[in-house]
Amino acid sequence: MMWQPVSGCGEGCVATRGRGVASGRVLVRVATLVGVLMSGLLLVPLLRRAAVRTVARTLLAALGVQLVWRGPAPRPGSLLVANHISWLDIVALLAVEPVALVAKREVRDWPAIGVLARLSGSVFLDRSRPRLLPESVGEVTAALRSGRSVAVFPEGTTFCGDARGRFRPAMFQAAVDARAPVVPISIRYDSTAAAFVGDDTLWGSVRRVAALRSLTVTLVASAPLRPTEGCDRRSLARAAQSCVGLPAEFGLAA
Repeated sequence: MMWQPVSGCGEGCVATRGRGVASGRVLVRVATLVGVLMSGLLLVPLLRRAAVRTVARTLLAALGVQLVWRGPAPRPGSLLVANHISWLDIVALLAVEPVALVAKREVRDWPAIGVLARLSGSVFLDRSRPRLLPESVGEVTAALRSGRSVAVFPEGTTFCGDARGRFRPAMFQAAVDARAPVVPISIRYDSTAAAFVGDDTLWGSVRRVAALRSLTVTLVASAPLRPTEGCDRRSLARAAQSCVGLPAEFGLAA
């Protein structure tokens, strides 16, 4: 059995109270979300990467989520590594950068979002079959060498934001092999209500986010780390995690 990172975050970490919107507004947001996803399923196969970014931005707008990007823009062919809080992390990254994603196999089967992930060129990990990991690392290496940026969540699971997990080094091998820059990205939300943790279902999380009066996700990119001769994946993972920094301070400017 392959390592299965475990998060200590659960229902008690997630904010459930605060200023929300009326139930009618929630229904409108969810209906709009579904409409955007259905439209995306038609557009993405035709327009590919450009359409993925447009659909992702529209999804965030439909849910009332404001996206803020801070820091330098990654160059093509970079490995983007970020802390992991929510399924919204995926949408936010796709909204700012035409990246391929490394995601757990289960995401592939999520309604509509899984289809968009597949069409964006995602690499899906089967964490129950460790012998396939080198093959997945090879796919990421090939994408980086071709000039395609790839995004990965090295913690391997989601945390509420106040807590963080250790960056697992496996996918950093792709950056070492491809001599690709590694761009650490800190993902922060101004409410833990965005967290997808514990026994959350995708539908339950969507409804919770849709009920918020407002939500801001901030992506803070650090300067790229460039693998040097003799660099190994473990030291690269530690350096990237130190760049992501301490847990977000909710409600404060990033």
